[in-house]
Amino acid sequence: MAKIYVASSWRNKYYPEVVSRLRAEGHEVYDFRNPPHGGAGFHWTDVDENAPDWTFPEYAAGLHHPLAERQFAADMEALEWADTCVLVLPSGRSAHTEAGWMAGAGRRVVAYIPEMVEPELMYKLFDAVVGSLDDLVGALR
Repeated sequence: MAKIYVASSWRNKYYPEVVSRLRAEGHEVYDFRNPPHGGAGFHWTDVDENAPDWTFPEYAAGLHHPLAERQFAADMEALEWADTCVLVLPSGRSAHTEAGWMAGAGRRVVAYIPEMVEPELMYKLFDAVVGSLDDLVGALR
């Protein structure tokens, strides 16, 4: 069984089902929405309610906030622990950065695209691109 880092978005409606299915299949799964250090994951608005309207200097400073540092450390520890990354679309910059880090580290990466999006050539870096949960489970065997 794999140790899986599921990379996605807070807004992704498929994420909970993916985590649940992978665990049901016997995989160990890191869930960024429920990190091992507790809490409900990281939100920039926990650092500052005005984070969506920050200037660049405010953003740069926010990266060093203790909450940001704690979640970054947890996510990096999980990336280093995992042997596999499942990128669940639609997702944003962080998820793509995480999947890219895993691919660059020589780890297996599978992109799961449950609803068709614009094709992406660079997904050829990944080990598989699948469109159903059953195909995702199959790709992880």
